[in-house]
Parts: sequence; structure tokens; C-alpha cells
Amino acid sequence: MKDKEIFFGRQDLIAQLDELWAKRVSSLVTCRGRRRVGKSTLIEEFARRSGASFIKLDGLRPKEGLTDEDERAFFAAKLEAQVKGRVAIPANWYEAFARLGKCIDDRRRSVVLLDEISWMGHYSMSFPEVLKSAWDDVFKRHPKLILVLCGSVSHWITRNIIGNSAYVGRRSLDMVVPELPLAECVKFWGEKAARIDVREIIDVLSVTGGIPRYLEEINPSLSAAENIRRLCFAPQSLLRMEFGDMFNDVVTAKNKFAARVLRTFVDGPKSGAHVAKVLGVDTGGDISSALAMLRESGFLDEECSRNPETGELLRERRFRLRDNYTRFYLKFIEPYREVIDAGAFLFSSLSELEGIDAVMGLAFENLVVNNYRMLLPYMHMTNTLITAAGPYRRNATKSARSRPGVQVDLMLQTRRSLWFVEVKRKREIAREIETDVERKVKAVSRPDGMSYKTALVYDGHLSPLVASDGYFDAIIPFRQLLGLP
Repeated sequence: MKDKEIFFGRQDLIAQLDELWAKRVSSLVTCRGRRRVGKSTLIEEFARRSGASFIKLDGLRPKEGLTDEDERAFFAAKLEAQVKGRVAIPANWYEAFARLGKCIDDRRRSVVLLDEISWMGHYSMSFPEVLKSAWDDVFKRHPKLILVLCGSVSHWITRNIIGNSAYVGRRSLDMVVPELPLAECVKFWGEKAARIDVREIIDVLSVTGGIPRYLEEINPSLSAAENIRRLCFAPQSLLRMEFGDMFNDVVTAKNKFAARVLRTFVDGPKSGAHVAKVLGVDTGGDISSALAMLRESGFLDEECSRNPETGELLRERRFRLRDNYTRFYLKFIEPYREVIDAGAFLFSSLSELEGIDAVMGLAFENLVVNNYRMLLPYMHMTNTLITAAGPYRRNATKSARSRPGVQVDLMLQTRRSLWFVEVKRKREIAREIETDVERKVKAVSRPDGMSYKTALVYDGHLSPLVASDGYFDAIIPFRQLLGLP
């Protein structure tokens, strides 16, 4: 189990799990989320805080030459290492789960984590049904047990567990573990965060996002450029190697096609039809399936889902690349893999990377959009129902004068109002920003009875005139979202 000191945040998720102890029966939990987001660590920490016995069993990563027997042998070896007595290789998965059940002590609370569950069941078509039978016959009979099915292949869990009618009425909780909130990310810099230029922290987060495993590698004594060089541009470095492992682990069906789909989003959001056009393929099931997998795996997210001019759901769904590491990898690491692996990719500052300003600007917007709920207290919307949230884009009509295009960094919709949120990272931010936002406001028609409000989230030097003008209903320095004074 990892040291307590490196576990930050997740209080809400631990509270959800903790509520399960109030039940008088066992609980079946599914736990999903992006690779490296800290799912296993969360369950371990929950068990530690609960004073529960803890058993963790991993699936063995599938590869050519392995079989279902190898998975069962690995299961037995992992179980034997954590309990008393020898555990023979089970003849089938039902026998494996029955042996696990005999290791559960009903005199105390127990947490059992079946980690990377999709790997465990990779070679057995009947695995989900056998596990369901084992739940009914074995695990359900242990009243102080929480059994967690965890994995990075969210699509597998959705299809085989959550969407499987055999599990209806059996699951107590489905948890999706998100990236860490911004204020929790800063804790990886420790006490040194207070003396580091906030732009240094933003640069690192623009590459890592809120992924705990990446943030663990940060050296607070080094500059952002040096940390990024160590993580991304050294041979065999973590983020140089991560993408291939992550992509192959998370997207297990039609990897090459899904990778082609993903790459189309590097330069901007797209609809499924647009992706099909770029790739020169028919719009259909393959595109839809790839988009679903990429979204469930944490690579993509949907843009604003409602038309702010009508309040209706948009007919054409558009997706954006939400994962900051993926964008940075595809833009700056993948094209230079051979040079990096030769140890020859050298630079003295991030500014030497061609196109870095545009990519970091998109990454900054992404950090805000992915953490939009952190804005709500500053906008006096803590208890307000949000009906839609996300970037909003509308293309110009042929007659651009009558209906110009518009792009809003973040739009929050409620029943009675639209929030136009401008996200800006710039050394000097002058009054022109008010004109830019007002142009966007005027370009979006609103239904009768619908008001609008404006907000600015920024990093840089803000002209005092912007604050004194009173144009923005909320002005939020990004450093406040980081929890910095």
C-alpha cells in the first residue's frame, strides 16, 4: 500500500464507499477511470481508513502466447501471496472465486479488489456470467464484504458488467474516478508551490493534467521545462513510453482504427461525420464504436450538448480531446521519437518547441473546462442546476454577416441563464477582451426569458480597467483554482 502522504483528495469518493458499511449485506462496486488516475490507490486507501482486511488480485496483461490457464495461475499466485496456505491453480474461474471466498473473514470488514478485470477475463467468453454466479453463490454470503471490480478498460466494464442484464439489481455503486481537482494537483509541489511562479505549475499541468501517477514524478526543485524534459524527452522516460502502453491497455478492440480516430482530434473538436470525412470512411458503427471507447477511456469528451439558442439537444454531437497528455504526446513526442530515443532531443526552454504557445493555450482552456465545477462558487452557482456545460462552437452560414460563426471557450447553461466564460492565458490582458466577449454574446440568440452573464478565468496581468468596468459578472484568477493565495 502506498504511503498516506502521497494520497490527495478523493474525499467524496471515499465517503461514497464508506456509506456502504452501513448496509447489513455485502456490496458489489464497479470502479472505472483513465489509466494512472489512481483507482487502485483509492480502493487501497479506503480499505486502510476503514481498518478492513484487504485482498488485491490483478489480471495479467494479455499478450500473444498467454491463455486463460495463465490468468488463473496468476490469480492463484497472487492470492497465495496474501493469505495463509497454498493455493493450487484452479481448474476454472468459478473454482478460483470459490477459493477466494474461503479466504474472507466474516468477523471483520473486508475489501476485495479484482483489478484490471478485463485482463482477468480476456480469454474466457463466459467470465462475466461465471463472476455473476460466484457473486450470488459465494461473495454475497459475506455480509461485511465490499467486492470492487476495477479497470482502465471502461468499455469492457460497461459492456460486460454495467450493461449486462445478469447484473441488474446486484451492483451497489458505480464509481468513475476523474482526474484530481486542480487544488489537489498543486499538493504534489508541497511547500514549494507557494514560491513557484504559477506559470511553471500551469506548464506542467498542461502536460500531465490531473493524473496522480504523472504528478508523482514532479521534482518541485526543478523548472517546468526541466520536469517536462525528464518526463517526456529522455529515452525510456515515463511519458515517452506511456502512450503506447496506455492506448493498448485501454482500447482493446480495433486499436489501430481507434488510434486513427483519436489523432483527428489533435487540432480541434469534430463530429462523427467530420471524423469519417477526414479518414475517408463511411459514417457508421465503426466510427460510433471508436468514439464511445475513446470517450469512456478518458481520451475524449463531448462539447456543449444543448443548443443555447433553443435549449434543445444538439442534433450533431461534437467531441473534443480532453486528455492533455495525449495532445502533448501527439504534437511533440511522437513526431520526435527516434531523436528522443537517441538522447539527442535537447532544448533550453519550452518556447523552442514550434507551436508550443497554441498547444499550451488549448491545454490551459482544457484544464478550466475539465474543472468547470470549481468555478461555480465564484459565480454564485454552487446550488444551481447546470443543464449543459462545455465549449460551444457554431459555424458561420454562407452569409456570415447575417449569422457569423462563434466560439465560446466554456458555456454553462441553466434553465434561466447562459454563462459565457472566457478563458485567457496571456502576459497582458487589456480591455479589448470585453469587446471580444460581447461580440460572442451578440452572436448567440437567446430564447425569451433567458438572461446572460459573463465570466473571465485568466492567468496573466489583468488591466485594472477590466475589473473596474464591471462588464464581467465574475473574474477568477486561475491561481485561485489552484488554491494559491
